[in-house]
Amino acid sequence: MTEPHPPYAGQAGPTQPTGPAQPSQPTGSTQSGGPAQPAPTQPGGPGRRPDPEQTERARAALLGVRREVGKAVVGQDAAVTGMIIALLTRGHVLLEGVPGVAKTLLVRSIAASLSIETRRVQFTPDLMPGDITGSLVYDNKTSDFAFRPGPVFTNLLLADEINRTPPKTQSSLLEAMEERQVSVDGEPRPLPDPFLVAATQNPVEYEGTYPLPEAQLDRFLLKIVVPLPQREHELQVLQRHAGGFDPRDLTAAGLRPVAGPADLAAGAAAVRQVQVSPEVAAYIVDIARATRQSPSLSLGVSPRGATALLATSRAWAWLNGRGYVTPDDVKALAQSTLAHRLSLKPEAELEGVGVGSVLESAIGSVPVPR
Repeated sequence: MTEPHPPYAGQAGPTQPTGPAQPSQPTGSTQSGGPAQPAPTQPGGPGRRPDPEQTERARAALLGVRREVGKAVVGQDAAVTGMIIALLTRGHVLLEGVPGVAKTLLVRSIAASLSIETRRVQFTPDLMPGDITGSLVYDNKTSDFAFRPGPVFTNLLLADEINRTPPKTQSSLLEAMEERQVSVDGEPRPLPDPFLVAATQNPVEYEGTYPLPEAQLDRFLLKIVVPLPQREHELQVLQRHAGGFDPRDLTAAGLRPVAGPADLAAGAAAVRQVQVSPEVAAYIVDIARATRQSPSLSLGVSPRGATALLATSRAWAWLNGRGYVTPDDVKALAQSTLAHRLSLKPEAELEGVGVGSVLESAIGSVPVPR
């Protein structure tokens, strides 16, 4: 099995995860010298265990998405893994990168590889909430108002440059992201399943923008930095374009669906069965509490952030072929899951301290369970 790449951390600079978790033996096996598999700790009870063969097929199919996306997007395997983790754990992703690093193409390619519907909304200062959620429109045939669904009624919503629209419109996504429904005229309307918001923002251009408040940043499961490509990857991009590659025609590029909603559902069920020992759960809680005690931070990780790290660590462990979470899984996902939930004190910002380095210090201050 090819090892998936952990998502890039949520800050530029030295904030990438400290060493990816290594693949271990398949779920249900015991590893010599490794951690014993403890009793499951999952919300809502154990439920019915997924079929092992179906689970393995789903894992292979979802890992194949990374290879398929590589036909259109070069060198962004970590971002693809992050999107898959978010889909498995019913979370949402904030993609950050300078213009021209294929953020939009990445989202479109993942949707094409997963055979799910995607829609794009360009966020602008004059965008209204109803332009996203939909609105009531008068129907002359029935002489009554009928609901016209907005672009949020899709599987994968690309919210392009989300920080360019006012807070009123930004907040219109909150109910959709948290409750997976849209309420119009007092009537809740469920969204399709799966549903994921992939929001993008530009980290270098802040004029005319409305930065997302901490409460809304906390709603994103992961923040993934889409970096500039390495030299060999950029050379591949130019060679593909010289050979006639058209980013608007993914079918011509050879992309085809290699997984689907059924694989995501089977994978999500398997992730919920991944076991978490009391020691690892305590390790996650202690990391969250360490950030709240950091003298450089005005806002530490909330309990929602701790549960998010638990969820992403389980998905990462499952993608690596294990049925239990290790401390290395937690470390591999800590930066991309937690960094965007932290807020520096003004004096720390003046000293040039980075959120990533503060989080690393907090993680390093917590003893690793053995």
